[in-house]
Amino acid sequence: FATRSKITNWDTAGQERFRTITSSYYRGAHGIIVVYDCTDQETFNNLKQWLEEIDRYACDNVNKLLVGNKNDQTSKKAVDYQVAKEYADHLKIPFLETSAKNGANVEQAFLTMATEIKKRVTKDEKPSSESDAKKLNLNSGKPVDAPRSGGCC
Repeated sequence: FATRSKITNWDTAGQERFRTITSSYYRGAHGIIVVYDCTDQETFNNLKQWLEEIDRYACDNVNKLLVGNKNDQTSKKAVDYQVAKEYADHLKIPFLETSAKNGANVEQAFLTMATEIKKRVTKDEKPSSESDAKKLNLNSGKPVDAPRSGGCC
């Protein structure tokens, strides 16, 4: 059966004036698409700073997707596909190139993100079997095998 999901997109275009606003949006995000301009090396160089901010403010398990935009401008390309792919692989996040001008891979970027979020959420929500589950004693923070009889502690 199909599950209906709502996707909200906040596009800050990497602008500095949005930096203080975006930190509050990171906290509730299930996925973040980080986009750089394939024709501008500086936007690729700034990825580290943006990804550090995501690590600082977003949930630990937030899904990330790296996207290189303007891949239709091959004569102006400043960031090689393979360099960006290796960077994404190093970070263990999916990567693809798009063109907002001709629409290439734009829908695929959102589908990739939605699929990755669904996989993670489905995995996180799977109930573990009772035999595999460990109980946690909130007082000590240590796992306990079974409740003790004859007392409250």
